[in-house]
Amino acid sequence: MAETPTDDALVTIAAKRAIDPDARRGDKRVMSDHVPIERPRARGPRLGVIIILIGLAFIAGSVAMGYALKTMPWFGQRTGLTAAGSTTAAAASGNPDFTPAQPLNANGEQPRVDTAMLATREATLAGQLTALEARTAAVSSDAMAAGGQATRAEGLMVAFAARRAIDRGVGLGYIEEQLRLRFGRAQPRATAAVIQAAHQPVTIEDLRQGLDTIAPQITSTNGTTNDSWLQTVRREFSNLIVLREESMASPMPADRLARARRLLEAGQVEAARAEVERLPGATQASNWMDAARRYIVARKALDILENTALMGQAGQPQPSPIVVTTPVLPPVATSTQTEAPVAVPAP
Repeated sequence: MAETPTDDALVTIAAKRAIDPDARRGDKRVMSDHVPIERPRARGPRLGVIIILIGLAFIAGSVAMGYALKTMPWFGQRTGLTAAGSTTAAAASGNPDFTPAQPLNANGEQPRVDTAMLATREATLAGQLTALEARTAAVSSDAMAAGGQATRAEGLMVAFAARRAIDRGVGLGYIEEQLRLRFGRAQPRATAAVIQAAHQPVTIEDLRQGLDTIAPQITSTNGTTNDSWLQTVRREFSNLIVLREESMASPMPADRLARARRLLEAGQVEAARAEVERLPGATQASNWMDAARRYIVARKALDILENTALMGQAGQPQPSPIVVTTPVLPPVATSTQTEAPVAVPAP
């Protein structure tokens, strides 16, 4: 231990005892006066060594590049082409009439142009372009065909939906607008007939019930004509005995009515209408005849629309034009205007 209290070792031991809790508790190992001596840190490499290594690496790289330029022709040629390209670009930017020099081969000479090889390459490129054009045309035709098939299918679906709605006796709804968009230009009259038939629907059941209702009137001639009594008696006597061929249908009113009913059951409205028209009281069936005529016209129009869709003549739906309406302001009333008389309905 040092002789004076100002000794550095004494100060160090006192500070360590004040900080370390083990020393304050009286640990003998801590109370020791031994002060460890710190080893000096090893110094890093000097700056001169680093500079020498960098210089050696630069010299080695220069030697390797020179060796590559001498022993590898392609390396020198690529470097020359790069320099020549930069020079050509600089000259072309400064002079618009500048013509770049032809590239040189490994011997420093301009390569010879092989016309046969150029012609072969040109023919090959032309063939490839022709093949690409053919493929493009094939893809375009396939796309057009697919679009046509889609349009045809959509037209058929619209026509079938319209037929189903009319057969059921319900309105067309949104199908009416589709009919106008797809068939309005190709078949305007048939489209109008279908829409009109949908506004006044007639079904087979309606015709059957109507025929049953007027059956007594159309099969009897009592009170249906303005003929004299002599003509009436002659007609009655002529119906007593009827001569006809075996293959011909019976002209009796009851038989005609039965045939008309069977034809209605089979959906042959036109033939049933012809049978009713030959009955003695056909004049009493004018409403029924008109309904049957509208039914026949609607079905013929639907057949036309379906054939148009099958042939691909139905057009694509076009968006409806937007109509901008300008509001009309009412005239400003003045003191000179007189009020119009109000019409009072008659009692």
